[in-house]
Amino acid sequence: MTKRWTITEIDKFVQNHSESTLLSTEYHGFSQKLQFKCACGSHFEKTFTKFKNNHQRKCEICQPPKPSR
Repeated sequence: MTKRWTITEIDKFVQNHSESTLLSTEYHGFSQKLQFKCACGSHFEKTFTKFKNNHQRKCEICQPPKPSR
């Protein structure tokens, strides 16, 4: 059984595991994109799944996308 995250738990995870800040105030499910603010000041959107599991915890400027194979 998978864990259901709340916006408070997501905010704590972001604070403990990245330099980014969570800007979103609501969470409705794994497919919803959340708003973040990177340490450089840029705003970016990611799903929490990508943020948590794929370690995509910075904006596209600070952490460019990996090239396709």
